[in-house]
Amino acid sequence: MSGHSKFANIKHKKEKNDAAKGKIFTIIGREIAVAVKEGGADPANNSKLRDVIAKAKSNNMPNDTIDRGIKKAAGNLDSVNYENNTYEGYGPSGVAIIVQTLTDNKNRTAANVRSAFSKGGGSIGTAGCVSFMFDRKGQIIVDKEEYETDPDEFMMTALDAGAEDFNEEEDSYVILTDPDDFSTVRENLEKAGVPMASAEVTMIPQNYVDLTKEEDINNLNRILDLLDEDDDVQNVYHNWNE
Repeated sequence: MSGHSKFANIKHKKEKNDAAKGKIFTIIGREIAVAVKEGGADPANNSKLRDVIAKAKSNNMPNDTIDRGIKKAAGNLDSVNYENNTYEGYGPSGVAIIVQTLTDNKNRTAANVRSAFSKGGGSIGTAGCVSFMFDRKGQIIVDKEEYETDPDEFMMTALDAGAEDFNEEEDSYVILTDPDDFSTVRENLEKAGVPMASAEVTMIPQNYVDLTKEEDINNLNRILDLLDEDDDVQNVYHNWNE
């Protein structure tokens, strides 16, 4: 699959998160709570929790913080009432945006998301209005600087691990999986000693939109920045060709 490298964006986000770890740790903490509630506190018997732990480690969350989060969630199963919600809409020049949230106050989150779109000249649409423009895939990104290997051999390793597709970019390798196979592929690569810069189930645009007007770029960045600052927002996907 011809790839559109997003590794630079991931590194940029990591740098921002390193400057404000409270945001990413809050996001992951909520994901841990939901995973524990749904599948129990033992990672050996809870693949979703194993995936969240892997995400936590890739974001430099200390092991003791992870353990505390699991124990806290296990001891307060009745008090964990986070709700998943997805919002779809449009930014400047028709850029498609999907916002995934995890919140204990749906009304607050909905108001904040609508405000973010409005302040950047965008608009919230109906469910499904833009999600058809994306493919839901497991995506594993490996930094070439962190993993020296023969690309052809690595491709075979990834495919043998159960991957659907493999793509070599300038700075990284991008491995795609069926969402249902993501956990298995990630664990197989982990066992093979492959370091992962990012590993998650994500929404990949089928096509990208170019923005040429400075006003549109500023407005879209306004939307994305406001969403990024909201602790209830877990993930934001868009088809802007940055």
